[in-house]
Amino acid sequence: MQKNKALKGLLAVSAAAAMFATFGVQAQTPVVGTKAGSEKMTDGRQSDMAGKNSAGMAGHSASGQSGAGMSGSTGTHATGMAETSSGQSGTAGATASGATKMSKTDNKAIMDMAMVNMAEVEMGKMAQSKSQNAEVKTFAQQMIDDHTKGLSEVQAVAQAKGITLPTELDAKHKAMAAKLAKLDGEKFDREYMKVGGTSGHKEALAMLKKNEKNAKDADVKGLATKMMPTVEQHLKSAEQMPAKKSGTTSGK
Repeated sequence: MQKNKALKGLLAVSAAAAMFATFGVQAQTPVVGTKAGSEKMTDGRQSDMAGKNSAGMAGHSASGQSGAGMSGSTGTHATGMAETSSGQSGTAGATASGATKMSKTDNKAIMDMAMVNMAEVEMGKMAQSKSQNAEVKTFAQQMIDDHTKGLSEVQAVAQAKGITLPTELDAKHKAMAAKLAKLDGEKFDREYMKVGGTSGHKEALAMLKKNEKNAKDADVKGLATKMMPTVEQHLKSAEQMPAKKSGTTSGK
């Protein structure tokens, strides 16, 4: 009987201990799980918030930089291009204006000065070839030298003004040259000193005075002024030539 009581008491204690142990495990397990779950949830929320904040900041930064920065850069670039284009248009306009600045009077003045120089050079070369008079040949050489220089000066101004000069004599001067080509000896000398000397240089001097007075372009006006002393000297020399005097005296 005593053994049975002792055995029952031992079983009761074991059962109570087992129940207590089971209760303790069950009570602790939810706490641990809840704490871990809470930590996981907290970490998840923090990560998610951090991700959203990062994305928001990145989006704000990208939007600000691409919107303000790129717009500013594009605006500045577009403005620069517009200013450059405007500058180029202004330059083109100035060039076009300069090209059409020459008046008809100035154009004709340059053409006439070029033609006079060309004619004197051509007749001078003919005199060098046909004349037997030393004084005539000397005069002819001076015409070649001085009017070649004068023609070069006219060509320089014409090129600067965009004007194309003739490359051959006009009808009037061609007729004069053709007439000289048919003459020889003293007849040639007298005719040459007339058309290439006195009358030719009187006409040239009158033309230069007119150009100096009426030209609107400063370079054209200056060209006429520069040529006048040379033409005046040529005229004076031609009037003093024996060949010219001989021709007027004899009338032949």
